[in-house]
Amino acid sequence: MAVTALRDPLELVRAPAALSVPGDVVAGAAAGQAFGGRTLGLACSSVCLYWAGMAANDWADRRLDEVERPERPIPSGRVSPGTALAVAAGLTAAGVALAGLVGGRRALTVAVPLAGAVWAYDLLAKNTPAGPTAMALCRGLDVLLGAAPGRSVLAALPSALTIATHTYLLTALSRAKVSGTDRRLPTATLAGTVALTAGTAGSRSGAPAVPQARRGDEPARAAQALLGAWYAAEFGISQARAVAVPSAGRIRIAVTSGIVGLPALRGALAARARATRTGLVLATAVPLARHLIRRVSPT
Repeated sequence: MAVTALRDPLELVRAPAALSVPGDVVAGAAAGQAFGGRTLGLACSSVCLYWAGMAANDWADRRLDEVERPERPIPSGRVSPGTALAVAAGLTAAGVALAGLVGGRRALTVAVPLAGAVWAYDLLAKNTPAGPTAMALCRGLDVLLGAAPGRSVLAALPSALTIATHTYLLTALSRAKVSGTDRRLPTATLAGTVALTAGTAGSRSGAPAVPQARRGDEPARAAQALLGAWYAAEFGISQARAVAVPSAGRIRIAVTSGIVGLPALRGALAARARATRTGLVLATAVPLARHLIRRVSPT
């Protein structure tokens, strides 16, 4: 059946949820000293690849969704499987092409593996033990995409690893959001969150060599610590409650908190790179994330 309304493909790709994606690129641009006119174009490339992943996800899950989520566009008959696959392929091509057009060869060296990782997660890894690692790879590469126009993508590697680690913990925890689990899983993810926060709030990247520059760095340090604490409170408290009662409901609340708290983590990383204003702007997306997740499923 052909697409009958504009809202059907928009629902297929979870269009509003893509607002959660550009923050990865901005955080990477800040860490890689690459923030500028190209950042917007690379953020749009990232959104295209995110939408492609959502369409590919529903295409891959179409048989399962007939039983578990029959209201989705494909099982409900509002979007055909062929159309969904074409949308996923088209958005992938658009995302990669836009990255190359805006960021040149350096951006392509990140965008192509990112596109491959998105498809590998949806078609191969999602329901396997490799799923959390594959999802973490997608998010980490998304951060590096923002740094691609800079002098060195490696400068953003610590930030990419931080976002990837958060994504791994969140994805691993989300696997118990339907059936619940024992205390070992939320205990392990909580320990990982604490360690991640300590590393984010306490470390610095590219410390200046001039004492005067260090004194002027105090606002960035304060923002880094504040935003790191915000992230820890947002995600950590709900995980602690899940440790006490590891039910499916508590796990779902913890997963939601992890998604909502991600902009604060990105903000802390930007502040660590001395992009204080950028970090504070990124963190203001926390209320937006909280609102969106109530209206649009991120999976």
